[in-house]
Amino acid sequence: MRDSGIERGAAAPRFRYGAPAVTVAAGRPAARWACGGTTLDLAVPRVMGVVNVTPDSFFDGGRFFDRGRALDHARALRADGADVIDIGGESTRPGAHPVSTAEELARILPLVDALASEGVLVSVDTMKPEVMREAVAAGAAIVNDVRALRESRALAAVAATGAGVCLMHMQGEPRTMQADPVYGDVVREVREFLVERATACVAAGIARERIAIDPGIGFGKTVAHNLALLRQLGDLAATGYPVLVGVSRKSTIGALTGQAAPDRLAGSVAAALAAVARGARIVRAHDVRATVDALRVWLAIEESDA
Repeated sequence: MRDSGIERGAAAPRFRYGAPAVTVAAGRPAARWACGGTTLDLAVPRVMGVVNVTPDSFFDGGRFFDRGRALDHARALRADGADVIDIGGESTRPGAHPVSTAEELARILPLVDALASEGVLVSVDTMKPEVMREAVAAGAAIVNDVRALRESRALAAVAATGAGVCLMHMQGEPRTMQADPVYGDVVREVREFLVERATACVAAGIARERIAIDPGIGFGKTVAHNLALLRQLGDLAATGYPVLVGVSRKSTIGALTGQAAPDRLAGSVAAALAAVARGARIVRAHDVRATVDALRVWLAIEESDA
């Protein structure tokens, strides 16, 4: 299995996509993300592979609803170069309806346990505090929350663990978020929201080095809003928190290319590279191999004169 760049002690090797490590912005040292007993080295951008154990996710809903197929897919993504496997048991696509805590746990816990036991860095994509607690107890190292720990008891649930957390911006909630999203200044408002949530995390006992932020591309935003956020990701990177971006296969790619979700690979990879060029340290992707290869080539070109 390819080395992921995950460090579990000073002697652990670092995977650099075949190119020298790069720094984030203007001479600042490259970031690291503390995730439980693991530190993810962000000297180069990392890829988070998506596994949706749902019947209704916008791109791969139903394809990996079977537990065995989901586990095989997660292992394949890891072999393709994913540094993190992000497991979701509840769809957050526009118009999605919630599932019960018991159903979400039944969908994800067997995968979390199996993958964590194999040494995979596992992220759980959930809004529910009980799911967060149970998933971390089963071996998840990251909580990836589209509501940025705003649910009652979510802050306490994560603070009680050593897990890393990704705080995402979402205007509204999944069922209605795309009805008519409006901002005065989307970049400023998203940045202020994420800094406020990160501050609340620190106040609740979650160490700063455990926190990453995500602008929430497609979550209560128009195409114009999404493009503005991607174009000005440097404003988010300047906060000092690692920036995670998930734009893979989303409707914005479809709006720009005219392609349906199955045909948005090229657009998704282009958006991932543009995000990394502007400061993203982690990209969340369905198509891990293509994204890893694109990053390897891009980094080699960027560092060719170093």
